[in-house]
Amino acid sequence: MPERYRNYLGGEWVEAAAGQTYERHNPADTRELVGLFPSSGPEDVRRALEAAAGAQPKWAGLSGPERGKYLHKTADVLERRLEEVARGLTQEEGKTIGEARGEVARGVTILRYYAGEGSRQVGEVIPSANPRTLLFTTRAPLGVVALITPWNFPIAIPVWKLAPALVYGNTVVLKPATLAPLTALRVAECFAEAGLPPGVLNIVTGSGSGIGRELVTHAYTRAVSFTGSNSVGKTIAQWAMERGIKYQLEMGGKNPVIVLGDADLPQAVELTVSGAMRSTGQKCTATSRAIVLEGIAKKFTDMVVERIKSLKLGPGADEATYLGPLVSEEQRRTVLEYIAVGESEGARLLCGGKVPSDAMYSHGYYVEPTVFTEVTPQMRIAQEEIFGPVLAIMVAQSLDQAIALANHSRFGLSASICTRDLNAALEFASRIEAGMVRVNGETAGVEPQAPFGGFKASSSYSREQGRAALEFFTQVKTVSIDRAGK
Repeated sequence: MPERYRNYLGGEWVEAAAGQTYERHNPADTRELVGLFPSSGPEDVRRALEAAAGAQPKWAGLSGPERGKYLHKTADVLERRLEEVARGLTQEEGKTIGEARGEVARGVTILRYYAGEGSRQVGEVIPSANPRTLLFTTRAPLGVVALITPWNFPIAIPVWKLAPALVYGNTVVLKPATLAPLTALRVAECFAEAGLPPGVLNIVTGSGSGIGRELVTHAYTRAVSFTGSNSVGKTIAQWAMERGIKYQLEMGGKNPVIVLGDADLPQAVELTVSGAMRSTGQKCTATSRAIVLEGIAKKFTDMVVERIKSLKLGPGADEATYLGPLVSEEQRRTVLEYIAVGESEGARLLCGGKVPSDAMYSHGYYVEPTVFTEVTPQMRIAQEEIFGPVLAIMVAQSLDQAIALANHSRFGLSASICTRDLNAALEFASRIEAGMVRVNGETAGVEPQAPFGGFKASSSYSREQGRAALEFFTQVKTVSIDRAGK
């Protein structure tokens, strides 16, 4: 019998109110059933929110260092269970086991970072015109916060949202993606083992269409942090604005790497391939466009194709695998449709572009790593987020043109440049329209203590991670204290 998992509500593991479940299968081999997960409805969401609302005053009443201790304990538990959680992540999402271990380790780091945040300052003393007045600011939690997270980073993104939310005194209801619920429930197990008080963290699994609206529009919800598609993000923003609550959106990307003529070419190739193909391209920060100066374009392209042809495609549980399957049949269909669109629009397919024919791939959602050249700025594969192992190579005549091509996108999440020229790097950093800029680094990835977020359609202007999380998960309170009497 497959394992039947439960929601985590008010410190208890409970079935969905309607008793319904859904199946999640291994995307590397769909014959393997990961488990049965609650198909929650509005009643389950209301119960979770009630538990969070009931726990919030007492939780907020603890000191910051006291709340931080729970995060420290949870980090210790998660670190001890790292291999188990990583293997479950690979099983349900398809990510390679090496990347899964790295993601769980990142979750541990994030928890420890925010545990320390509980002891850092949250306000400032302001000089008053009256010498007898003490004027200062502090910060108060928002209350109950709803978190809606995606499947591509099923531990890193939930943890980098919930850790600051908790340490700053909020309670949380988390809805993980239906394609990757197991990892979120494992995180809840770690918090429970660390002794987190009941109701402080609650998790409901199920479809966004079934429970998303109730989660955002319920009276107990005071803020929502969302990572996912632009279309869903716009709907959540509308619901939040109607209620006047805070919202935070992290959405798509169409991230470029610019490769100049003086770049270390082997380094540039490896950074481009890693950025484009790790996690099977299923990252909002993935490198999807390589904009290369004309003088080195042919050599760079040849080297990229040679490197990509050497990559091992296979199950994520295989230690030698470089890129695993896509997360679902729907995702694979979308990627194959974009590949067909690229060819129909006149881009030149250099490698990949097909479903592999070997029998070992027949039960998984695999697509060969794909490279296009002769890509023009107006093509859909140069403009739209594919979220798969597809790289579009474009040619520029100068740094100015390369930056213009890079900025020719409705997205602005991440961008990088490969060069030895300090002036070019500074010019790029100044003019690129992206929230995260890297020089001689791949577009994917940012350290947990640094702000994460993008420009334009990639984000809603707020930032996640680092001290920036304080801005979203708290509100400022100004306090003025005067002496009694004359």
